[in-house]
Amino acid sequence: MVWLLVALGGAIGSVLRYGVNRLAAQYLGADTVAGTLAVNVAGSFALGFLATAFIERSGLPTELRVMATVGLLGGFTTFSTLAYDGVRLLSGGEYWRAGVSLAANLVIGLAAAWLGVLTARAAV
Repeated sequence: MVWLLVALGGAIGSVLRYGVNRLAAQYLGADTVAGTLAVNVAGSFALGFLATAFIERSGLPTELRVMATVGLLGGFTTFSTLAYDGVRLLSGGEYWRAGVSLAANLVIGLAAAWLGVLTARAAV
């Protein structure tokens, strides 16, 4: 049953990721990496929040915790897309954009995860 819940969560997360990327492309241009950044920041915050809330205060069954973290957020976050975007930009000679994109995802993603942890702890 856990495997099916992870698959369901992953499917939902993947559809959400696609939607965020489409919105970014619609408003910022098809060649933007902003959708990847938005997904990584939101996913980092959500994982920091949910993992902390589940560990420190949740009575949720393991199956639902795994569905939300491994499934939903695993399908939603896009590190592999981030890596590919970086390679694509570097291969195209866009070293500055590649560096800014990679650094922004790392720094802002870490900050978002930390904010998620702090928010969950404050709510406990």
